[in-house]
Amino acid sequence: LLACATAGMHVRLGAPEGYQPREDIVADARKIATETGGSINILSSPAETVIGADVVVTDTWASMGQEAEKSRRQKDFAGYTVDAALMAQAKSDAIFLHCLPAYRGYEVMADVLDGPQSVIWDEAENRLHAQKALMVWLLQHSPKDI
Repeated sequence: LLACATAGMHVRLGAPEGYQPREDIVADARKIATETGGSINILSSPAETVIGADVVVTDTWASMGQEAEKSRRQKDFAGYTVDAALMAQAKSDAIFLHCLPAYRGYEVMADVLDGPQSVIWDEAENRLHAQKALMVWLLQHSPKDI
């Protein structure tokens, strides 16, 4: 949220109650957004979140280390699956992003993940290059006695 606000983006984040970002972070992001021309909206309706969106992004509902919470999270996130009907609410040229790994049938349906609006492999490749650049920078700027 903070990075997007700094870049002047208009962000609509949709998440069920209990999974929304901390209010202090939202407040900081909103303050930054007023200075950069962006906006931050926190919503609980998936459909309202994606209406007219340029980009639709989702993530794994249960990350590594959260496996014990998987069944609860599946119930809590019911209705948040990115499927063709939800993507149809975004702009017709909207792209779909997911940081991977993705679980087809949970947070995203296969027809979206593997569909023409998905740019997940380009996203993964870009992340690889960004991570390599960060490693080079860290090595160049680390204390010499390490």
